[in-house]
Amino acid sequence: MFQDRQEAARLLAKRLAPYRSDHPLVLAIPRGAVPMAKHVAESLHGEFDVVLVRKLRAPHQPELAIGSIDESGWSYIADHAASTGADRDYIESEKTAQMQTLRKRRAQYTPIRPPIDPAGRTVIVIDDGLATGATMIAALHGLRARGPARLICAVPVAPPETLAKVADLADEVVCLETPDFFQAVGQFYQHFPQVEDEEVIQMLKASQGL
Repeated sequence: MFQDRQEAARLLAKRLAPYRSDHPLVLAIPRGAVPMAKHVAESLHGEFDVVLVRKLRAPHQPELAIGSIDESGWSYIADHAASTGADRDYIESEKTAQMQTLRKRRAQYTPIRPPIDPAGRTVIVIDDGLATGATMIAALHGLRARGPARLICAVPVAPPETLAKVADLADEVVCLETPDFFQAVGQFYQHFPQVEDEEVIQMLKASQGL
């Protein structure tokens, strides 16, 4: 469906072009969406940053999200969590582990400044695709509490039922493709390499003129 993240970002930027005059704040959910959000921010003459959230992993199935958590500690637990064997003790342990990762990443990614304040801004949250939507739910929830003027979820691909979950949390949802058969985000990209922490750090430094 998409050659790579760069192509997906170009297509998203075209759809988001009406927001160019707003000087939007374009936020990536790391790590895969970071190069995409940087391209979109540059195309829209906006600012680029990251919004840090982590999925909560199912027991023995680390790729399956049973929920998510943001930097404040607010968490979303999906309806299917219990069916994976995730009891209360497991969920609390997983929350603790993911909060440690969030603190580490914030220290790595923006060591000399706090996150850019979204208050009163047009905020566009980018991910490279949604499967369960768990991390996007946490990102939108946390950002809404900080008072943006307009909150937009923008992704290249997601199943229709996931878009329905996030729709209530955003003022607008922009999604390029909504296939009915959906196993994983990577199946919709010909080239889908992992984005490493060092790449994220370099992109954020470049955006700050460091």
